[in-house]
Amino acid sequence: MTKIDTSRPETVLPTPSHTVGPFYGHALPFPGGGDIAPVGHPDTIALQGHVLDGEGNPLPDAFFELWGADPDGRVPQVDGSMRRDPASGGFLGRGGVEFTGWGRVQTDASGYWTARTLRPGARGRSAPYLSVCVFARGLLMHLFTRIYLPGDDAALAADPLLAGLDEARRDTLIAKDQGRGTYRFDIRLQGEGETVFLEFQ
Repeated sequence: MTKIDTSRPETVLPTPSHTVGPFYGHALPFPGGGDIAPVGHPDTIALQGHVLDGEGNPLPDAFFELWGADPDGRVPQVDGSMRRDPASGGFLGRGGVEFTGWGRVQTDASGYWTARTLRPGARGRSAPYLSVCVFARGLLMHLFTRIYLPGDDAALAADPLLAGLDEARRDTLIAKDQGRGTYRFDIRLQGEGETVFLEFQ
């Protein structure tokens, strides 16, 4: 968008830039946003990590959404990730029974995030993965990436996206197994060890 100086029609001035947030703490996060797995499900896994800037400093105000298939590789078609009271508009929490495959989390003061979900099943030729959309300070557009889980080397080697990356870049998309169903995945926005981000056209 440009401003036109009407006193001098031949002059076109650029529109001043604006700060883009971060305003994620208002109305977007919700209690239990990272509790994607149904309550008490025996196959629940925990994902955790940090969001880091180009210098390796944690971002205390990053925000992202996760989507994943169910353990059979099916994309859930259930409502209910965030339920509200129709009378008051207040948050009621998740149903606790249905697996919607979707969650929304915000980093804490130390740039740390955590979510609980079910290990996704494979879809098509891809190894099992979770889709991630990242919002953070300094980003004019959100970023997309994936979290692949370790454990099936053959599936990871055959995955079309991973196969097209060199080893160092590929490793930025594969979570680290911490034992007892817990995986670590740090998101680095730029610089050395930058996470691979995807562009959809």
